Amino acid sequence: MVWHGLLAKAAPTVVTGVVGVAAFEALRTGVAKVPLRAATVTLTAWGIRVAREAERKAQQSAEQVRLTAADVIAEAKDRIGEDVTPLVVDSGNINAH
Repeated sequence: MVWHGLLAKAAPTVVTGVVGVAAFEALRTGVAKVPLRAATVTLTAWGIRVAREAERKAQQSAEQVRLTAADVIAEAKDRIGEDVTPLVVDSGNINAH
């Protein structure tokens, strides 16, 4: 069930990649009208934006998987009668270790 959720969340990344390829092809056909350096800078900026968005989505997905796993473990412990300590979430900084 968790894998299905991960695959569903990966779909936007694939769509983003397809959009990037389409933008690159459109840019490539119009490169004769625009100086090469300006086109390269624009394409690089788009690439950086896409990479950052993909990283943000990956972090969100990883956090969701972590929370889901903790939920399942807590429920399993509860069913066998073990004490369950509440999960503490630091919403201010997800990258803190």
